[in-house]
Amino acid sequence: MQTVNIELEEGEKVFSESGNMAWMSENIKMETSTRGGLFAGIKRRLAGESIFLNTFTCTEGTGIITFSSEFPGKILPIKLSKNKSLICQKDAFMCAEDSVKLDMFFRKKLGAGFFGGEGFILQKLSGKGNAFVEIAGEITQVNLKKNQMLRVDTGHIAMFEPTVDFDIQLVRGAKNILFGGEGLFLSTLKGPGKVWLQSMPFSNFAARIGQYLLTRKEAGGVRRGIGGIIEGLGRGI
Repeated sequence: MQTVNIELEEGEKVFSESGNMAWMSENIKMETSTRGGLFAGIKRRLAGESIFLNTFTCTEGTGIITFSSEFPGKILPIKLSKNKSLICQKDAFMCAEDSVKLDMFFRKKLGAGFFGGEGFILQKLSGKGNAFVEIAGEITQVNLKKNQMLRVDTGHIAMFEPTVDFDIQLVRGAKNILFGGEGLFLSTLKGPGKVWLQSMPFSNFAARIGQYLLTRKEAGGVRRGIGGIIEGLGRGI
């Protein structure tokens, strides 16, 4: 479980999603706002973030602040330039310099929105400055050339450049669909541009835990049932 440790000079600011701050020095001041108004906050909520964001300012001297990740994986540092932006999965944003803009990104293709794994709405990071995003599991970066295509299992796409074309493709073959375990559709990414893939989507991780808890619950029910029978026999004796 990684953390981001930031050192701020007097007057410097960073902002983060609500609840991400782990600890900070006493000369850091926190202010909660919608950063752009209520409508901007609602758009962020649709993209998986909180309506309110926290801005942290160093009031004097040098201060430190630390942000912690929400799930096992990697924290990826990003340096954005004036004309550069990145498209991220929902809830990927962690924190950024005050000059970075966090916004909603809307998928225009109906198929990608319905079957691409993350819905129609993603996150967009733009502006100039440093930002940090959370990616589940290990990170693999792929540089796609023009017209080069990559097929990806739903949910493993963590982030990509706006030049990359995102769509979905039907899995071919009845046996593949019924017994392949990959579902009806695969996501397709077409270059040019960079793509960041994650080894363990949090939805997959949660599903695995859910299966384990359900198995334990069922086993516990069986044990309680047997225990109840034995207890009843004991009382009868």
